[in-house]
Amino acid sequence: MKKELFLSLSLSFSYVVTQAQWVQQNINTTASFRTVHAVSEKNVWISGSKGTIVRTTDGGQHWEVTKVANAEKLDFRDIYAFNENEAIIVSAGEASEGAAKIYRTEDAGQTWNLAFQTEEKGVFFDGIDFWDKKTGLVFSDPIEGHWYLLKTIDAGKTWQKLTTTDLPANKGTEAAFAASGTSMVTVGKKQAYICTGGAESARVFRTLNQGKTWEVIDTPVPAGKASGLFGMRFWDNNHGVAVGGDYLEVEKDLPNVLVTTDAGKTWHLEANTNPVGLKEGVAILQKKILVAVGPSGTSYSKDFGKSWIMIDKTPFHAISIVGNNVWAVGGKGMIARLNIDFLK
Repeated sequence: MKKELFLSLSLSFSYVVTQAQWVQQNINTTASFRTVHAVSEKNVWISGSKGTIVRTTDGGQHWEVTKVANAEKLDFRDIYAFNENEAIIVSAGEASEGAAKIYRTEDAGQTWNLAFQTEEKGVFFDGIDFWDKKTGLVFSDPIEGHWYLLKTIDAGKTWQKLTTTDLPANKGTEAAFAASGTSMVTVGKKQAYICTGGAESARVFRTLNQGKTWEVIDTPVPAGKASGLFGMRFWDNNHGVAVGGDYLEVEKDLPNVLVTTDAGKTWHLEANTNPVGLKEGVAILQKKILVAVGPSGTSYSKDFGKSWIMIDKTPFHAISIVGNNVWAVGGKGMIARLNIDFLK
């Protein structure tokens, strides 16, 4: 169904320095943001609560803030952008209340098509990612003990439920946190990973063939109702990192960093971040510096997680890095770019 034109809210061109290294973008919105996708050094897309979309096409000099018409009650917890014109957003919320929807734009967000919706009880979308320009995956919290998976092979224009006979069962209350848009990531041409929490320990589900078959790997990270793994990032087909913590006790010193060197077959603990506490998103700068963000603050590591250095305690939910641009987003309209000069 074709959506009406966005309602334009504001354009801004100004910066406010928050703390030592983050430059906050002065944007007229109070929406909460939990996902950001930097397509290039100039093009950045962000989505959030109250049906809000934010984008820049000039590296943050100007920002356009809009709301999806008739979607003011939706919380867009993940966004995937192909370029400055095409993007897909996924709303997190109960399907039975009309909140499980996927939209797609081809005209820089001027209009949006409703590509998929369901009212099936229990569906709650957590994330989206793509292997290439055509093939991608969306996943939801478990239905009857198994992930609810959707796959597209036409760049998100249509979606089909992915049925797999060997999909491992989720344990009890095990699910994923729709906190940073990175609880599921695709890697290379065929790999995908989903990290979990909610049960007694965090696990990682893995596919090596675009979702045809899956296996699940135990990890040494403890989990609970509000704790476990929240986000992941890979920098090649074999090497990746996962971060987590507890969203009810965001400063609690829990094991919160896992690293894999064998394409997710095994995961081992590395040093806890500094500051300690919940980290929801992680990304890699210049293929050598990990930057982790969360409500407890921001950390970076120059040795792939063996040690961490505090940047500050500015709370963020999600991070995206492209080139030398590091973007992070958080609550109450928080969007910031990291001044990376001190990392060199």
